[in-house]
Amino acid sequence: MPRTPTASVLLMTATEDNAAHPRFAEALSELGLDELNARIRRFPDATRTAAEAAAAIGCELSQICKSLIFAADGVPVLVLMDGASRVDVELVRKELGAEKVTRAQAAVVRETTGYAIGGVPPFGHRTRTRVLADRSLLAHDTVWAAAGTPYVVFPMAPESLVAHAGATLADVREQTA
Repeated sequence: MPRTPTASVLLMTATEDNAAHPRFAEALSELGLDELNARIRRFPDATRTAAEAAAAIGCELSQICKSLIFAADGVPVLVLMDGASRVDVELVRKELGAEKVTRAQAAVVRETTGYAIGGVPPFGHRTRTRVLADRSLLAHDTVWAAAGTPYVVFPMAPESLVAHAGATLADVREQTA
């Protein structure tokens, strides 16, 4: 007589396609955020850019949390920014007291975080870095961030996201005229 799959096997199969990157899933578990696994969403097309993610999710562009790696005097730093805004590297430089801040090369992003550009989550990285979060993220009840791949995102209250990322709130958004 053939065995019927148990409920846990069925659940695992049903959610397998929504799975976050294994390193990120492990970080969720370590942070006591296992319940977020059920809220992770996978899309057939990439959500690599904030615009792609917002279109796929059906949310405002500013509800996307971009996780961007910069080099401050050669040291990687993570900046969390809303999807509708750009980072002002001069404000980041001042906030960090650095001589020079530049966008990190793709190899540095992967080496530092363990993820490819377009899939970098706000926490769960390979190495610990300093984290700045722009205050603009707090304008929403929920923001969406990458879950380790360019196809997978998760929702979270911005205050919780900032806290779990170990971020310092700062005003590093480029001001438009």
